Amino acid sequence: MQELLQKELGTSLLRSTGHSGGGCISHGESFHTDQGRIYVKTNSRSEARRMFDGEMASLTAIQQTQTVKVPKPIKVIDLPEGGAVFVMEHLDMRGLNRHAEKLGTQLADLHLHNQKLGEKLKKDSNTVGKGEGQTGVQFTENFGFHVVTCCGYLPQVNDWQEDWVTFFARQRIQPQMDMIEKNSGDKEARELWAKLQLKIPSLFADMEIVPALLHGDLWGGNVAEDDSGPIIFDPATFYGHSEYELAIAGMFGGFSSSFYSAYHSKIPKAPGFDKRLKLYQLFHYMNHWNHFGSGYRGSSINIMRNLVK
Repeated sequence: MQELLQKELGTSLLRSTGHSGGGCISHGESFHTDQGRIYVKTNSRSEARRMFDGEMASLTAIQQTQTVKVPKPIKVIDLPEGGAVFVMEHLDMRGLNRHAEKLGTQLADLHLHNQKLGEKLKKDSNTVGKGEGQTGVQFTENFGFHVVTCCGYLPQVNDWQEDWVTFFARQRIQPQMDMIEKNSGDKEARELWAKLQLKIPSLFADMEIVPALLHGDLWGGNVAEDDSGPIIFDPATFYGHSEYELAIAGMFGGFSSSFYSAYHSKIPKAPGFDKRLKLYQLFHYMNHWNHFGSGYRGSSINIMRNLVK
């Protein structure tokens, strides 16, 4: 792998820093190169290329908003023996602590970025000679993303939709339900989902949802900080409802009250927020059920039971 990396990156120096990491999906290691330090994620699964391409597109999209810091993505490289590596800049990260409030502010800025682009576009279209030569992130009115992204190693269907409720039901919950059906044939889950589908639109009554660029998997293990401020990484990005982002954040801890206060001072809670948060957590519990087994069945079932009442 060393020779392949040197060739692909055009570096004569490739020396391990002795710093390694990674989670339950991929292994990571840092190296010194001619251009500075890099972090290399390795995964031997056949679907690794798709997963890393989605992560690279996600980091690029977030980086282009200039709202919150992410590791700069460099390159995805196929391994000859199968699998792939993803090369990005190395950042000296530590646990989120001093900059939790700043992360709340910056995450809200990320979520508002597309809305502000839309407002600027509208304003410019009413001004003669404006609105030309746009570069970088473009405004989108739809929900989805231009590539497949993975939450864990499972692919997310990101086909563009005009309606958020349709997108979420069809392209987030339904694929998870299909996997549960295939793997365990869970009758109660199937019956509850049939009832819940009919109920979902009522949770969004009178809401106008502007697509927000999301990290997509923002739990405590995917946030950090350095001296300059907060960092987010391992994204599963798409354009969705901003509230969706806070679902997994609230499931496994790691976020202080100062984070939420700063976030909600920019994006206040809308009526019905708590019920919709449960709905969004359902996706993550089902995704964990499909990744790690039936230990997450109870949480998934309980949410569905409560929402169909």
